[in-house]
Parts: sequence; C-alpha cells; structure tokens
Amino acid sequence: MTDRIDAADVEAFVGNAHGNLDEVQRLLERVPALINAAWDWGGGDWETALGAASHMGRKDIAEFLIERGARVDIFAAAMLGAVDAVRALLDAFPPLLHASGPHGIPLRAHAEKGEAAGVLALFDERGG
Repeated sequence: MTDRIDAADVEAFVGNAHGNLDEVQRLLERVPALINAAWDWGGGDWETALGAASHMGRKDIAEFLIERGARVDIFAAAMLGAVDAVRALLDAFPPLLHASGPHGIPLRAHAEKGEAAGVLALFDERGG
C-alpha cells in the first residue's frame, strides 16, 4: 500500500493547472503521483490538473501533463483539437456530445477555448 498524497498538494497542483505551468512542473517533480490526482471542489465537482488545463485552453500545460502520463479524456482531446479521438469517442458514446466536465463546463466550451476548429465542426455536424 502506498501513502496518500497530501490534500494540500493535490489542491495546489490542480489549482495551478488552470494557468501556472512553472508551478505545475515544480509540484509534479516533487510529487510525481499527482499526475492523475483529482481535487473535490465540492458537490461532486472533481477535477484533475488535465481537466483544469483543458477548460482553460492551456495547451502547454495539457501537453506537459500528457507527456508525463496524465489520462486523456474527451474534454482534453476536444481542447487539443484531436478530431479523430473525439469522433471515435462520440461514435462509441453519442451522449458525450452534451457532457459537462469540471465545474459543469460543457464539452463544446473546451473546444472553443482550444480554438479547435475541426472539433467544433464535428460538433456542429452532430448537432452539439
């Protein structure tokens, strides 16, 4: 059994992933287990660092996290413009088109933050 990650480290890591790449890098170097940790903002609003970077349109932070093993979801794929990945997930699970991520932010908003024109066109084709 491994030790639990300190909650303050998780909160700092996820909080900084909204826009502070230097601090995300520093925290991850100090505590590598943070890579997929999730913070509970309350009311079932769980967020990972990748989720934070994704709804903020921070491609630099998202790519850094993915390179280090963060689990990619449809929200990150949409923000990063990964049309083929988003299409495959929507083909397999059509209701995801109307899914919300952390803080209740819709999937489409993630693509808009990433200026992901191809993903936005896919959403338009599918009525989302």
